[in-house]
Amino acid sequence: QVQLVESGGGSVQAGGSLKLSCAASGYNFGGCGMAWYRQAPGKERDLVSNISGAGTTTYADSVKGRFTIYQDNAKVTLYLQMNSLKTEDTAVYYCAADCPGRKYWGQGTQVTVS
Repeated sequence: QVQLVESGGGSVQAGGSLKLSCAASGYNFGGCGMAWYRQAPGKERDLVSNISGAGTTTYADSVKGRFTIYQDNAKVTLYLQMNSLKTEDTAVYYCAADCPGRKYWGQGTQVTVS
């Protein structure tokens, strides 16, 4: 059974930091691109950052210089280090795996910045 399980969300004051984790299991994700998305209330789900199978990373303009995406060497855990958080970063954050023929999603983790 393919699973992506996010953790690490919570409440933090503006200027603070959080690190999100996404534990992947049930599939060989080595050939997949991995990504973090977020969805704020009343808004669409937007791409925050992604990392290709080769390790190339991209970031939304709104988080460049503040967020860092990375994986462990075994590619079973995806991380998002979030620094200098702003109130506009408040959203549910989702982990996603873009694999050949299918995209997988986690259940999401809430991040609230006040």
